[in-house]
Amino acid sequence: MNFASERLIERRVTYTGVREGRFYIVENVPARVDLDTGEKFFSPETVDHLQQAILSGKPPHHTVETPVYQFAD
Repeated sequence: MNFASERLIERRVTYTGVREGRFYIVENVPARVDLDTGEKFFSPETVDHLQQAILSGKPPHHTVETPVYQFAD
C-alpha cells in the first residue's frame, strides 16, 4: 500500500460486528475513512470504547429487527 497516496478524512460511521453469534451495531463512531477504498480506521481509544459498549451489559440505545436469509445454490 502506498501510504503517501492515502486520502483519509475524519467521519462518524456505523460500526457492525458479531460476537458469540449476536450482531451488534454501534452508531456515530469516530473513524478515519479512506476516500478511495472506504476502509475505516479506528484509534485504540475508540476500539476500547467499542469493546466496553458491547461487553458492558448495559441496555442498548435501541434495537432493530434484522431478517436473515440463506444463500442457496
